[in-house]
Formats: sequence, structure tokens, C-alpha cells
Amino acid sequence: MGRVQDKVVLVTGGARGQGRSHAVKLAEEGADIILLDICHDIENNNYPLATPHDLEEAGLEVEKTGRRAYTAQVDVRDKETLTRELANAVAEFGGRLDVVVANAGICPLGGDLPITAFADAFDVDFVGVVNTVHASLPYLKSGASIITTGSIAGMIAATQAASAGVGPTGPGGTGYNLAKSFVDQYTKALALQLAPLSIRANAVHPTNVNTPMLQSEPMYRVFRPDLENPTAEDALLAFPAMQPMPIPYIEPQDVSNVVCFLASDESRYVTGLQFKVDAGAMLQF
Repeated sequence: MGRVQDKVVLVTGGARGQGRSHAVKLAEEGADIILLDICHDIENNNYPLATPHDLEEAGLEVEKTGRRAYTAQVDVRDKETLTRELANAVAEFGGRLDVVVANAGICPLGGDLPITAFADAFDVDFVGVVNTVHASLPYLKSGASIITTGSIAGMIAATQAASAGVGPTGPGGTGYNLAKSFVDQYTKALALQLAPLSIRANAVHPTNVNTPMLQSEPMYRVFRPDLENPTAEDALLAFPAMQPMPIPYIEPQDVSNVVCFLASDESRYVTGLQFKVDAGAMLQF
């Protein structure tokens, strides 16, 4: 306990899934949390996103640990609103911001989606990360940590060796993969720029994670293209193809454990790295 004691942490996409898991883990370890989430659906993202109720519940979970939570509905594509809400949140916490977890992301899948799905995925998954980090930079001081969320699927796509039926498909999937590969490059370049200030930046790349993004009909169809209407049970048979370790997916907590390490002073000289929480997925490429 206390690995990030009294730090102030920003988590985007904090209402559910990986973001909520990160927020609660860091609160349990002593941090106060700023939770931002869009809390409404995006037209071309063909599975439901978090709701205002989800964000409220995430804030309550943080507060149950005895730490403070600041919640706001923010679309990370909207830099003006993001900057304003972050300023309000930082003011609530006495002007401090120690850790940034740029986690918000979407993955619209399917060849039947319009080209605007490419733009939506890229804008949320890459531009949203850039907006989050750049809005945070004025508050960060020596010892601060920036953690971006990449993707093993994006890294596989970047090698141009993704197996058929494994990677996301359609314009939204392509936008997702491109965005995640850019997140990786951006994080490494950012780390070099921030190193003289003793501010760190690292990317976390999960494989399949047991969240609503994975547990969705569009994702089931990607993993089971042989079936017209695959179920969760059908997809469960195919999910292990991503990892050589015999599991269908990891849990959000598995990623949160790495995020907590990177947020803490335990990793004070760790910067510019990729942390693959992937059960060996990248070893196959």
C-alpha cells in the first residue's frame, strides 16, 4: 500500500474497463484521481461506450478507498474542453498533477462501416492521447510520469504480419491500428524530450483484455468470421489465438499492475519503453 501516496493522477476513459481498473488500483495505493470519460456513444463506434452512471460509479469506487475523485464528462478529441476541465480538476487538488494515464480509446470494427470510422478511431486513439498529454504538460514537474495505452493488435499490424481473422478489420480497425502504432512512436519521442526535466513517458501495450471493447458483437465477428452471428462462447474458442500462453485474454487488473509500477517512484528511471502485457503475443511476430 502507498506506492503512489498523495500523488494526483489523471485517467482518461476512466468510467469503465481498463481506465476504471487503473483509477481504483492507484487510489488503493494512495492517489487522488481525476476521471474523465466521454460518457456517450460515438455514431460509427458500433458497440456501446460508457455512460454517466458508469463514471459516477467509478468515482464512488475511488472514494471508497478513502481517496478523492474528480469526475467530468469530456471527449478527448475536444482539446478546449479537456484543457478547461483539467484546469478545474488540478485546481481542486491544489495545483498538483503527478501522473497522466492517457487511456481513452475506441475500436470500431467491420467492413460495412463508413470511412468516417477511420477518422473517429484515429482521432480518439491518437489525437486524444496527444490532447491529453499536451493539456497536462504545464502542470507536470520533475518526477512526473506519463503512461500511454497502446495495443498489441496495433503493434502486430505495424509489422504487417497480422494473421487473417485476428486483427481488427474495416476502416475503423485500420484507424485503430494506425493510431496505436503512432502512440508508440509518439511516446518514445516524448520521453526523449522530457528526460532533461526528469519527467518520464512509457507505453503499455495490452493483448486481449476482458473489457466491454473485447466482449462485444463486432469483436466476436472479427475473431469468428466463419460464423454469421458468433456469440461470446464462440469467440472464447478463438481468443487464445492471440497469445502463446494458453489464455483467451488478460484482466484489466493485469494492466493496472504495470500502470501502478510506472506511476510510482519505483520506476523513477524507467522511460521511453514499451511494456507488453500480452502473454507472449508479440513473440509470434
